[in-house]
Amino acid sequence: MIEKLNKETEEKMNKSYQSVKRDFTSVRTGKAHASLLDGIRVDYHGTIMPLNQLASVSAPEPRLIVVQAWDKSIVGEISKAIQKADLGLNPLVEGNIIRLPIPALNEERRKDLVKHCKKLAEEGKIALRNIRREANDSLKKAEKRKEISEDEQQKGLDKVQELTDKYSEMIDDLMDAKESEIMEV
Repeated sequence: MIEKLNKETEEKMNKSYQSVKRDFTSVRTGKAHASLLDGIRVDYHGTIMPLNQLASVSAPEPRLIVVQAWDKSIVGEISKAIQKADLGLNPLVEGNIIRLPIPALNEERRKDLVKHCKKLAEEGKIALRNIRREANDSLKKAEKRKEISEDEQQKGLDKVQELTDKYSEMIDDLMDAKESEIMEV
């Protein structure tokens, strides 16, 4: 029972960590990378589709993202969707290619982005603490029902805390790396 609970707890904590990691990729730094456009959805003949299913997205230079639409008729829609996404990018349309120059970030904008990332990291840690609380409650209930001994309960609580510390530290490391990436001029 404890093994199963530990496995489930670790899976949930890993999902929270991966979620924070995914959220961080959508935060714009001074460098171009294709994942900046991952969240963009485009209206394609009445169907809302992810951008990466309608075009190839690449970052050939540190300050440029290139979107090449597979269907020339959708270039305008892609351009509108990028502008609507409010990423601070200004699409330049050339045939079926859209160029997105990445402007340099000013100091104030960098600090705002770091604040935003810290908020995302804290939300991830809150999720970890909620998972820890659920796991601890399950262990306490199991001990009350005499399904596990007091010693087993304590070992389970220790293991859950160990997992919480591990994933919390991983989120901190991710935050530190993202902060230095954003603040890099």
